[in-house]
Amino acid sequence: MAQEPEVTTISEKGQVVIPQSLRKALKIKPGTKFVVFGRGDTVIMKRLELPDLRKEWDEIFKMMDEKGLKISEKEIQEEIDSARKERRSKSKR
Repeated sequence: MAQEPEVTTISEKGQVVIPQSLRKALKIKPGTKFVVFGRGDTVIMKRLELPDLRKEWDEIFKMMDEKGLKISEKEIQEEIDSARKERRSKSKR
């Protein structure tokens, strides 16, 4: 998609307005998440596609129900805490 360059200005809060023509062409809507990279005098923004976690969890619980598996919220939280603790200890190495 070749488009003419447009000029925008950064606000005092560090906000940048993406020109309307680009927002329309790229289907960028309010709340769209971006990953931002910077190198030298270049800033690159890439749309961040987040998975639908609710849908994934629903599928996991459906599969568990079909297999007759039960897990409590407490057990889930303990596993999350354990995984986070392990990740932190690995990152300190």
